[in-house]
Amino acid sequence: MNNLIERIKHLKQRKNAIILAHSYQNIEIDLVADYVGDSLYLSQKAKETKAEIIVFAGVYFMAQTAKIISPEKKVLLPNINAGCLMADMINLRQIVDFKKEYPNLPVVCYINSTAEVKSECDICCTSSNAIDIVKSLNSPKVLFVPDANLGKHVESELKNVEVITYQGCCPVHDNITVENINNARKKYPNAKILIHPECRPEVSSLGDYIGSTSGIIDYVKNSKDTQFVIVTEKGVADRLKRDYPEKEFILISNNMLCESMKLTTLEEILYSLENEVNEITLDENIRQRSAKCIERMLKVSK
Repeated sequence: MNNLIERIKHLKQRKNAIILAHSYQNIEIDLVADYVGDSLYLSQKAKETKAEIIVFAGVYFMAQTAKIISPEKKVLLPNINAGCLMADMINLRQIVDFKKEYPNLPVVCYINSTAEVKSECDICCTSSNAIDIVKSLNSPKVLFVPDANLGKHVESELKNVEVITYQGCCPVHDNITVENINNARKKYPNAKILIHPECRPEVSSLGDYIGSTSGIIDYVKNSKDTQFVIVTEKGVADRLKRDYPEKEFILISNNMLCESMKLTTLEEILYSLENEVNEITLDENIRQRSAKCIERMLKVSK
């Protein structure tokens, strides 16, 4: 593995490339990544970088996002089959129909969506900033696509805003039940339960903390507690176990695994960088329209 890592690092330097890796990736990807984090953080790094090539260790919509905001850069997705079940739940026709059903309302799209869907929305959000994004619109009603659970979480936090949601979800998070949380409470009475807002609202409401990938990691970092139940994808628990060996982390379920996020390997990163394959391309009209959606988010999130 050491030889593989050295070859990737050498190629990055020679080609003026960076590797962005999401926190749900296999943990060994961190050995070559320049930045590891959640969707907001990685979007900001894609925008800021002076690199000529971005290798995105993540899924398709993330690589698309990097290309949308950095069109002059070559963006590579090491495994072109790394998709997102949530993003696949809504397409261009469906977002257009949803808007027609509720005309003249601002539309917020979760970053877990395609460029085509983003092109029909007013502003993008991530789980890190969704509450602030919806609040920034100063509207009593908003449309929210595609994640109904995140949209309803935002509504519960803002109180005075009606969030009309499209019925999409992340199947991994959506499968967690109230019973799962109650069982964890009984088994680990001293643990803090940290829940991602892609879970169902009745599940999220039972957590000691509800937050994004980066929010959960920061909570652990700043907490004096020593035992945590992690209610999000396994990659987060893996990184916490590595970074805080003095603390105990219990993954809520062995099924908290995004298979698409686990597709990318070090070998594929090397191959894509070496041969510059699996480049992300976008229709320029779609790119420009979706860029407005993302740029507006980045301005609010500064």
